[in-house]
This record gives sequence, C-alpha cells and structure tokens, in this order.
Amino acid sequence: MIRVLLIDDQPLLRSGFRALLDAEDDIEVVAEAGNGRDGLELARRHRPDLALVDIQMPVMDGIETTGRIAADPELAAVRVVILTNYGHDEYVFDALRAGAAGFLVKDITPDDLLHAVRVAERGDALLAPAITRMLISRYVSERPGPRADACVEVLTNREREAVALVAKGLSNDEIAATMVISPLTAKTHVNRAMTKLRARDRAQLVVFAYESGLVSPRTT
Repeated sequence: MIRVLLIDDQPLLRSGFRALLDAEDDIEVVAEAGNGRDGLELARRHRPDLALVDIQMPVMDGIETTGRIAADPELAAVRVVILTNYGHDEYVFDALRAGAAGFLVKDITPDDLLHAVRVAERGDALLAPAITRMLISRYVSERPGPRADACVEVLTNREREAVALVAKGLSNDEIAATMVISPLTAKTHVNRAMTKLRARDRAQLVVFAYESGLVSPRTT
C-alpha cells in the first residue's frame, strides 16, 4: 500500500486528489494539510511513503517544507513531489535542490497522477519528460549553484556516465542498453553514485549532474 500525504492550501484540490487516490486498491491518503507547517507535523506523525506538496502555501511554502522533510533523518523514506501551476517554473528547481523527487502540474490527468504516484514511490524521479529536463537545465544555466567538481572525483568513470544518463531521463534499462551492460549493473552504478554523493534519489543525481557540469543544457 502506497501511503500518501496531501499538503495544499486549496481544499477543493485536496478533496479531488483524495477521492482519486483513495479509489485505488494500492494507494491510501493518510492525512492532508492546508499549509507546510501542519504538513510537516503530519509527515512526522504518519511517516507516509509520498508527500504531494503545493509549492506556494501560507505559513510555510513548499520549498521550505521539502527542505525540512529532506533534512529530517526520521523522514528519510518520505519522497516529496511538488505540485505547481504553470507560470511558477522559477520555484521548481529550488524545490529539487531542497530534496524533491520531482514535480507535477496541478492540471495533470487522473491517469497521469496515479502513474506519477507509483513512479515516485518506486524511487524513480519524475524528470523524464523533455519539458522537465529543459526546465532544470534552464535554471541551472541561469542561476548556477556551487560547482560540484570535487564530488565528481569520488565517482568512477562508469558511475559518471550513469549519472549523466540519469540526468537525461533514462531508466536503468535504457542506461544498460546505452552503456552495453546488464540492467543490474546499471542499477549498481546508479546506487553507488547515490551513496557516494549522499543523494536522496535520482532527482538529486540530476541536480548534481547539471551543477557539476557532467551534463549541460545543450546536451539534453
């Protein structure tokens, strides 16, 4: 059972998402909150598998909420997916830097929402669509964070290659085909890179890949 926490200041949206998610046999909404502060408290109380978090809320916004969840060792298993509207793109990369596993626009179709919940709970980043990669690359190039060149040195050449392919949106199977290795070996390279870089998930590898220069906007 995938346990979901909804954090959004729009009651109607929360009700719609809850009705859709609760109708599935493998998904359960354990709680909902109208602001980040209450959402953080509920995350600590319920320890959900996934938190769907609005990026703009009163009291505590989605970026701060995401950062606090990511920084809490007791919430290490909670994956955060940011909910946003078109026009708020400038906040999305900040949320990924804070520890979000990906983002969804609020007018997502029901089928895509259900798919996204299952993808995020598995540990895959919601970063595969080209529009998402373009968004990330744009904000890295326009507002670059600190370079991570020193961290690159801890990775083997094959691990660097795997991280770069993760940043391009490839799955483990696609990475395996590209690198001409087995899917298990591809998964091992990705997992070892995550461990060495202390990345929570694949989304953090994407951020690292851009900030370190392993991937640049023109290569995506």
